[in-house]
Amino acid sequence: MAKSPKITRIETFHHGEYPNLAFVKIHTDDGLFGVGETPGSPAPVHAFIHADAAEYLLGKDASQLDLHWSNLAKMAGGMRSRGAEMRALSAIDIALWDLFGKRVGEPVYNLLGGLSRNKIKVYNTCVGYPFYMDRTEGPKPGSPDYVPKGPYDDAYASLIDPVGLAESLHADGFRAMKIWPFSQFAAKTNGQFISLEDLEAGTEPFRLIHEAMGDQMEVAVEMTQSWNLPSAIKIAQAVTPFKPLWFEDAVQMDNLDALAQFRTSTNIPTIASEGVSTRWSFREMFVKQATDICMFDLGWVGGISEAKRVATMAESFGIPIAPHDCVGPIAFMAGVHLSLNATNTYIQETVRSYRATWYNDIVTALPKVEDGFASVSDAPGLGLDFTEKFLKSDLLTVQVSEL
Repeated sequence: MAKSPKITRIETFHHGEYPNLAFVKIHTDDGLFGVGETPGSPAPVHAFIHADAAEYLLGKDASQLDLHWSNLAKMAGGMRSRGAEMRALSAIDIALWDLFGKRVGEPVYNLLGGLSRNKIKVYNTCVGYPFYMDRTEGPKPGSPDYVPKGPYDDAYASLIDPVGLAESLHADGFRAMKIWPFSQFAAKTNGQFISLEDLEAGTEPFRLIHEAMGDQMEVAVEMTQSWNLPSAIKIAQAVTPFKPLWFEDAVQMDNLDALAQFRTSTNIPTIASEGVSTRWSFREMFVKQATDICMFDLGWVGGISEAKRVATMAESFGIPIAPHDCVGPIAFMAGVHLSLNATNTYIQETVRSYRATWYNDIVTALPKVEDGFASVSDAPGLGLDFTEKFLKSDLLTVQVSEL
């Protein structure tokens, strides 16, 4: 039997230019490493990794992915945890899969069971450059004082020129996109009521795109868990004539009965939710028949291991998956590997403004997105590393735990 690879060093990275992302790099005694990431405030994620997870992982066999997931999940506060501990576990799990693939010389999709397809259809989420990159204060898209940050400031374009945005995406090969024009109005009433004026303004981009492009562009409605049930139903009724792709996160995910009621109120698919973690929470959602499509983010759900389990469980309920990507380049790469493997993948999210800019500053490789589809190379693991620019930045802080 080959010598078991022992975990010898765990590094976390905090970069001042990307304060909403936590990065991890796990090393073994055979000189290999794996990388992972998770979104949200890095400080508590890094604290759990170094104060708790490292004490457990250091000296352990890096190939025991299922065992480590189970033990770390218990340390994270239970199997339904959604906090910093589960986000830390997600990043660690992604890194361990990357490491495993590099050790055996196989891409992660092969370790998951092989390719179910060579490429996966993608849709573009229309956010701007700084959405997860920073928390810049100042005018937001839609404000008269907002200044576009670049040619792919798609959140801004979705509000001021939705048809031009849709045409631009179509020219780039996309046939589906996602916008959230209603969210700008939720703060007025804390999501308790939407006026007819705001309802009309939020519906306008969908009407304009549908009239200009017809069936050439499907548009998903992101509702950001911002509305109560009556308002969410009201929004859905207003947008339905324009044949949206789906309604996403229509209500808060802490009330699955309300989500199920929303689902039965519309003939457009309901999708949920990137904000849900672990198979136990998704099982309840499926049993309650609260969603038509399962969305999860590999940086939140529990990493690649748990995403694969959720995808398999969803298939047993006849539910397709649509992995989320609106956070960082490593989770995006991991999501595409899973999308290419899972037999019930519906579509994969991507963000062109991120891929065109700061994703490339962090990692050495990204999925190839061409003609509306994403694919990956056959490089071992996830096939990427941190760039020299990232590692040598004066804005980078590194914390280390080692044997």
